[in-house]
Amino acid sequence: MNQSAPMGMPARPAPEAAGAPDGGKLRVLYIVPPTGKFAGIERVVDEVCAEMSASHAERLDVAVLHLGSYVNHTIGARPYRSIELSTRGRLEVLRAIRRAVAAERYDLVVVPQIEATVLAYLACLGLRRRFVLHLHGNPDRERSHAKAKLLFLVMRHLVARRLAGVFGTSSAQLAAFRSRFASPAAHHWVPNPVRDFPGAASHGDERGGDIVRFVNIGRFSHQKGQDILIEAFRLLHARRRDVALTLVGFGELEAMLRERIAQAGLGGAVRIEHHPHDPSQALAASDVYVSASRWEGWSLTICEALRFGLPVVATDCDFGPREIVADDRIGRLVPSGDVAALADAMLHCCDHMEEARAHSRHRQAYIERYAVEHVAGLHAAALQAVAMEDADRRGLGRAGRRRPVVSAAARGPAS
Repeated sequence: MNQSAPMGMPARPAPEAAGAPDGGKLRVLYIVPPTGKFAGIERVVDEVCAEMSASHAERLDVAVLHLGSYVNHTIGARPYRSIELSTRGRLEVLRAIRRAVAAERYDLVVVPQIEATVLAYLACLGLRRRFVLHLHGNPDRERSHAKAKLLFLVMRHLVARRLAGVFGTSSAQLAAFRSRFASPAAHHWVPNPVRDFPGAASHGDERGGDIVRFVNIGRFSHQKGQDILIEAFRLLHARRRDVALTLVGFGELEAMLRERIAQAGLGGAVRIEHHPHDPSQALAASDVYVSASRWEGWSLTICEALRFGLPVVATDCDFGPREIVADDRIGRLVPSGDVAALADAMLHCCDHMEEARAHSRHRQAYIERYAVEHVAGLHAAALQAVAMEDADRRGLGRAGRRRPVVSAAARGPAS
């Protein structure tokens, strides 16, 4: 059975849901590694921290450390305290992290991904700060080169046991982390927020036509599986010609994907587009969202497609899709890497397009639970829970040492 998100997700926890163990403001620093692009992790941190600062200011004092400028975005004025440092080189990054963390006595320091968390922890040795690891991807897949393997070893043997908490975007992802790293910290499921787009709600009523248009959005990379998708679409196109596919994105594999499209004779049916800031134009022009990813942490693009009421066809990869595609009205899951099954699922959409369109409103209502105000409330509550539990473990709260805690949310969305 596919898993769905909690049906009873609160609209917005009261301000008292977030705070320090002593009743004062919880001082939190989020660190954004220097990627140069304002995309997945960067956007998530910005949106969540902005909403927490706006809605939970009575109990949360949130700062975000941006370690570099973005080629496609300017931070500008934000509700949170933005610390922007231009850094070059790994050593300068580590020094900047230490300076920023030492500048104020933060209760929690939240860092995305395993490698960045290890480096930030090592940079701050002696400062006595409490770190929260925020997982976004697949721990197994990220350990792909020598440096990563070394940092994973440091996480396993040093950092994991000293973490104040672990956040994850899917329950399966958190379970995978727990199985590999012996961390006594509480684990919390905190999904990513899904952007809303002006006019998205009306697009479900405007679609139609003789062509069934599939769309995929993501970085052109091995992870996202666009090569699998092109092969599946080739099989579909051989069975019926009234189909089209749009690949939206950019990345190191673009030239290879263009070559495969040409070799398959699909130049008239498959096109590549670039919408680096806003994919709404491509989503609004499409009928079905299809994902062929080999792995995911979550999948914001699937969620954004649901904003437009699109049915989803996705590979059942680790970790996110199975927790988003909750029932047949949302979409269909196929085995990861199975080209024929993916083509069959896309054909099923073509044959049942009117039925799929009838559930457009259901999808839009379903994805509303991941609106930023809901998700920011979950993050605020998770921060408060981590601060309280960590204080208990260190003997700063209620007496006695407690066993490792896994929050109800971390156990995953209810079936």
